[in-house]
Amino acid sequence: MQGIRRSGKSTLFKLLINYLSDKVDSKEILYLNLDDPFFIKYSNDATSFYTILQSAKKLTSKEIKYLFLDEVQAIDGWEKFVKSIYDSEEFSKIFITGSNSSLLNGELAKLLTGRYITTQVYPLSFKEILHENSITDYLSLNKNLPKVLNIVDSMMRYGSFVEVYDADIDFKREILKTYYDTILLKDCVSNNKVRDIKSFKELSFYALTNLTSLYSYSYLSKAININDKSVKEYISYLEDSYPFVELRLFSYSLKEQQNNKKKLYLTDNGFMELGFNFSSNYGKLLENLVFTELQKRGFELFFYNKDNECDFIAKKDNKITAFQVCYELNEKNQKRELNGLLKLPFDVDKKIIITYNQTKQIENIKLISFWEYFYQ
Repeated sequence: MQGIRRSGKSTLFKLLINYLSDKVDSKEILYLNLDDPFFIKYSNDATSFYTILQSAKKLTSKEIKYLFLDEVQAIDGWEKFVKSIYDSEEFSKIFITGSNSSLLNGELAKLLTGRYITTQVYPLSFKEILHENSITDYLSLNKNLPKVLNIVDSMMRYGSFVEVYDADIDFKREILKTYYDTILLKDCVSNNKVRDIKSFKELSFYALTNLTSLYSYSYLSKAININDKSVKEYISYLEDSYPFVELRLFSYSLKEQQNNKKKLYLTDNGFMELGFNFSSNYGKLLENLVFTELQKRGFELFFYNKDNECDFIAKKDNKITAFQVCYELNEKNQKRELNGLLKLPFDVDKKIIITYNQTKQIENIKLISFWEYFYQ
């Protein structure tokens, strides 16, 4: 189970443990939160797990059947330990969570090929928040439209982490700042042993305040005054820990994707509140929110920017959908927004413009409001 910090991985673990407790003896379930300071002394020695398991068996006089390892990346060498106990067939099931997207892309993936199932966990989706507000169909959606638009406004500015969503408005920004600082210092700096912390923070802030803009590694290296290699590494750390996602140009040539400029988006809109002047930039707020919702729905996302610009080229189930995001379509921007879809040099299955609160059909392009598209 993977995902950004505070997205609900531990909560899902606890729900699963509660479910299992009704089926088996609860003493046969062991949950370890490896982010707890208690485990710092074990961070460089994964073999200490064996001692912990033996202590648990001794205390309960039971064999552990279900093992839950929360934030497993906190322990160096955890992959070999998990592989070892998996091969021993000592446990009925082993569950792990991590706040690093590379969790199953490295050694463990090679060791356990075909023997694990991974689940991605995100902050709440728009549909989930509607459900929490008892808005579950198109009739209730329209009946409660002012409330629905307030939900969209809140998600645009503060995102959808559960704790942030439930918090009083006076505390939302402070909670988000705590999340962001923890991710940068713990998941990025500490886990990757970043030495030049000042430059890393400068790059992360530059990224935060220049979202959705085109960039190259050489351009960023000049802006931050560090070398290209460090820029690329730092962005990979920000991606691995989930606050940022780097989008590439849509092309059937991998080389062209790699050599062209990129864009950065945030996994949760709330972090935009920590940058400059985003609260009044409704276009970027909506664009990033659309990105987060498409990501939660499992689309593989790219952008297109040659002659004309299309915000998202989205692939899923062997179909391609081109999305343009426009807070409000009007006479001034209609030609530009339409051309971004009409002049694509490749075929797509659907062309959609997502707005804040407009819906109509223009030629073969569907113009639809955010709330109407993502409630389904």
